[in-house]
Amino acid sequence: MKFGIVVFPGSNCDRDMEYALRNDLGQDVTMLWHKDRDLSNFTTDDCIVLPGGFSYGDYLRCGALARFSPMMESVIDHANRGGKVLGVCNGFQILCESHLLPGALLLNDHQKFICKNTFIVSDNEASAINKGLQGQALKIPIAHGEGRYFADEKTMEALETNQQIIFRYCDESAEIGKENPNGSTHHIAGICNYTRNVFGMMPHPERACSSALQNIDGRRILENLINN
Repeated sequence: MKFGIVVFPGSNCDRDMEYALRNDLGQDVTMLWHKDRDLSNFTTDDCIVLPGGFSYGDYLRCGALARFSPMMESVIDHANRGGKVLGVCNGFQILCESHLLPGALLLNDHQKFICKNTFIVSDNEASAINKGLQGQALKIPIAHGEGRYFADEKTMEALETNQQIIFRYCDESAEIGKENPNGSTHHIAGICNYTRNVFGMMPHPERACSSALQNIDGRRILENLINN
C-alpha cells in the first residue's frame, strides 16, 4: 500500500503526516503538489491523504478553494473508483466541500480556535478505519477554529442508520455526551462515505504516533487504514 499526501498552499500538517506514515509506520509516501493531476502510480488499494492546515489561506470558507485544485479532480476520481481517501482537519473540510462527504464544518460554537488533546471513541466497527476500536477512548489532538460538524436531519439520520459516524468526542472513560470541544452535532469527530472508502476527521492522528510524544493512540487509526 502507498500513501499520497496532497500539499496545498497553506498546508501546515503535510510534513507531520509524512513523518508519521514514513518514519513511525514505515510506509511508502509520495508528496503530491496541488497543481498536478497525476495519480497514475496509485491504485485503488492505495490511500490519498488531505492534510490539515489552511489551504489557500481559508479564503471564502475552509476548503472552498482547495476543492477546485487540479489534484482534487484526480482525488475525486480515485475515490469514485473505490480508492481510499483520508482527510484530516482542513482535509475533512475539503472533503465536505468536494461533496465526497456530506455535511459541513462550521465555526466552533464558542467562536474560538481550540488546540488541545481530546478523546474520541467509536461506537461501531463498520469501517476499515475503526476496526477493533469500538468503546475505546483514544487521546488525539485537535487544532481548529471551524470543526463543528453539521448536517441536516435527513443526512444525520442516514449517517446514524448506515453507521457512517466513525468517531465521536467523548471523555477519558469513553462516555459520549460530557465532552464536545466544538459543539459538533451528535458529538461527531469523524465520518465516512456510504461506500466506506472516504474518511474525514477533525482530530489529528498523525500527532499521536510517536512514543517521543508520549502518545501513540493515533497509530491505531492509521494502522487500520494500512491493514484493513
